[in-house]
Amino acid sequence: MTVANNTAEVAADVPSEKAAAGMTRPGALAESGSPTVRPPAAAHLTDEQVAELGRELDAVRDGILAQRGASDAAYIRRMIKIQRGLEITGRATLLVSKNKAAWVTGTAMLSAAKILANMELGHNILHGQWDWMRDPDIHSTTWEWDFVTPARSWQHTHNDLHHRWTNVVGKDRDVGYNLLRMDPDQEWKPFNLGNPLYNALLAPVFEWGIAIYDLELPEYQEGLKSQEAMKRDLKALGRKAIKQFAKDYAATPAVAMLTGSGKQALFGTLTANVVRNLWAHAVIFCGHFPEGTDTFTEEMAEGETRGDWYIRQMIGSANISGSRFMHLMTGNLSLQIEHHLFPDLPSNRYAEAAPQVREICRRYGLKYTTGPLLKQVGSAWAKVFKLALPPRKAST
Repeated sequence: MTVANNTAEVAADVPSEKAAAGMTRPGALAESGSPTVRPPAAAHLTDEQVAELGRELDAVRDGILAQRGASDAAYIRRMIKIQRGLEITGRATLLVSKNKAAWVTGTAMLSAAKILANMELGHNILHGQWDWMRDPDIHSTTWEWDFVTPARSWQHTHNDLHHRWTNVVGKDRDVGYNLLRMDPDQEWKPFNLGNPLYNALLAPVFEWGIAIYDLELPEYQEGLKSQEAMKRDLKALGRKAIKQFAKDYAATPAVAMLTGSGKQALFGTLTANVVRNLWAHAVIFCGHFPEGTDTFTEEMAEGETRGDWYIRQMIGSANISGSRFMHLMTGNLSLQIEHHLFPDLPSNRYAEAAPQVREICRRYGLKYTTGPLLKQVGSAWAKVFKLALPPRKAST
């Protein structure tokens, strides 16, 4: 799992505490050699060059690890305080949201709190980025997030599967989330004509789409997931959904009724969830689907070394350029390339790694895809529309 102490050890056994939680890391990396087929964007590299690239990226990671310490621990604890302060103040303000200014203020604060809880805190803590602190309250095995899908289910589909098989069509089901056609190699069906509609409907309810996705329904239908495991995951999702509903759509509005603001508070919590979902959807799609991101066949991952794995992460991901505040609100997933290279490094360190990674890409002739938010969002949506249509028949 990507919470291991060394990203380069993708093939190693997971720590015992993860094994106890029933989590395993699929696949293994070769010590040397090359994949059955090297991706076209890296076909010009020799095995020796790929090995050296791997060593250079290891050095980038090791350099950051050597500096990791008290300032990083202070950062995450400060972020937790800010997030909780925003949430408490936002919900308190919604209690008097019959006043329009209070509704706008409370909803904005709760929206920001949910974004931070989801992106900078939940996503990154669940990656094990802060496990080194040995703080049981900020640990990947104990943290639960403000997202309807249970943390353990998400860790399996995201950490164990997506990060291992990034953009490998047929292995990484994040390529379309079992709903969208997001790669030309995915078979076109008439159902795919609805690509833009499905994506538009998915965005405002993104957390629910991910929750359903994390149930792994195709795996269950194919007999790859047991009935017992499905029942367990359904129960976990049911418990989490009840908790989320109680917090956002029962408790806060119920207390607000005392001031005659029940309906306004309900609309405020609903709006905050929609805002967070739209933002999370945009950031995630910008990280994997804009023009310039590559997908891969299973042969391109078969037999890959650590260096090859690094290459696949770099050319299969895309960044969003912007301010420090924008990076914070994306959970630093605007630096998606660095996140995929080093998923267990503290997120506040990705900006430090980015110039080094970009320089390595330049020297080895590999693309480093990045662009402003609106450009990346537009590019991802252009792909959604383009792949809704059947492939053109080759002219004879």
